[in-house]
Amino acid sequence: MPVFSTAVASSFFFAIAFVLVLRFIAKTSLLYMVVKGFQSITDYFHAYQYYRIPQFDENLQPNQLYLRVHAYLHSLPSLEDSNFTNLFCGAKPSDIVLRLDSDLTVHDSFLGAKLRWKLEMHSDHHRQNSSFSFVLKLRKDDKRRVFRQYFQHILSISDEIEQQKREIKMYITADGCARRWMAVPFTHPATFGTVVMDIDLKNKVKSDLEQFLRSKQYYHRLGRVWKRSFLLYGQPGTGKSSFVAAMAKFLQYDIYSIDMSKISSDSDMTILLLQTTPKSLILVEDLDRHLMKRSTATSASGVLNFMDGIASYCGEERVVVFTMTDKSGIDQAALRPGRVDVHLHFPACDFSAFKTLAISHLGVKDHKLFSQVEEVFQSGTSMSPAEIGEIMIANRSSPSRALKSIITALQIYSGDGDGRDRNGLKWTGGGSAIHDEDEIGSRRFFFKDNLSMGKLYGLLKLGLRKNEECLDSHSMEKN
Repeated sequence: MPVFSTAVASSFFFAIAFVLVLRFIAKTSLLYMVVKGFQSITDYFHAYQYYRIPQFDENLQPNQLYLRVHAYLHSLPSLEDSNFTNLFCGAKPSDIVLRLDSDLTVHDSFLGAKLRWKLEMHSDHHRQNSSFSFVLKLRKDDKRRVFRQYFQHILSISDEIEQQKREIKMYITADGCARRWMAVPFTHPATFGTVVMDIDLKNKVKSDLEQFLRSKQYYHRLGRVWKRSFLLYGQPGTGKSSFVAAMAKFLQYDIYSIDMSKISSDSDMTILLLQTTPKSLILVEDLDRHLMKRSTATSASGVLNFMDGIASYCGEERVVVFTMTDKSGIDQAALRPGRVDVHLHFPACDFSAFKTLAISHLGVKDHKLFSQVEEVFQSGTSMSPAEIGEIMIANRSSPSRALKSIITALQIYSGDGDGRDRNGLKWTGGGSAIHDEDEIGSRRFFFKDNLSMGKLYGLLKLGLRKNEECLDSHSMEKN
């Protein structure tokens, strides 16, 4: 019995030693080369099936399946086990995000099948740009059993990731490449709650957007593409850009900002349009300048084709926003329904908008100087919300000083006191309604006094003391 026990023990220790040796050999380059050679042999005899998922389709539009696979693979724990990954900061400073590098592999398993993904980069020397593809390697024996279920699994997981980590992005044309978009996080803090606008008009816009989001079947029943277009017009500083940001936040749509001054031809503009994705807000600023062919390589007909040409109907679930300073000099055929569905006028600041700014910027709902501010507004003078807001920010530590500075600035801007603002036009006040078609006339905007903000602050410094004394005495008489 002792001899038998000794033999068993010896065999047991020999087996352990053999396993340890195998583990050691497995870590050596020799065995690695053997394994790679075996994989090459199996590939040669077509033991595997390969599937390529390119970043763009044949029409240069983003491949939605590529985006789904990208989100899915970057959520896999096995990404950390890849022999090389890129590290980035996430949306929060404390987040570390892993990103797969090109020509490297991520392993996955599904229903007992082993799957391998590889990110490949392709260069297009003719177009002087590059793109990527995901390549799936799957055993032929597992294809019939798991293929469809696996991709349904990917779509389901990617949808969950999209809902949990929805981050609005802003796309701009890449530097030196007018036909490709580059994405950056969109962190603008504006919302419909912070936008200074007539409350009824704001609610109408929100209602219009909500109805649009629910109207896919309705548009299709009419035989129309599911998209909606807005024109925002008004002087600089009246809040058009902030309103665009609020729209994107409300819709949870990415923004594609098309800078036509960097586009070399009409065809490039069309290609950029075709590359936009569903759930996107397409922004074209200063439309009046582009339609009037000022310092741009695109033609007026190219811009019109961009607005409602056949290429504009090659994608759905999009909101298109155009901005301009003045629409009075534009051919109304360019702004007809179909090209522009909703017209929104952004006026200069009136007393109602001023009170909203005072609450948000100064924390003041009422003040003894409000009556004097209202008197100046009623005389017909006005400034943009951005200008008044900037004065409030500069004097936020003293609401009284801020209001006195605003009164002084309004008096300086009043010009000849004929009820017109510094642009030679009389503003209508609280904002125009949706589909507002009021014509301002054939007059073009002009700057009567051409005061810059720098000159404004210089005048404020010179005249503030005298005006403060007058205002203080005027306030004491009223009280």
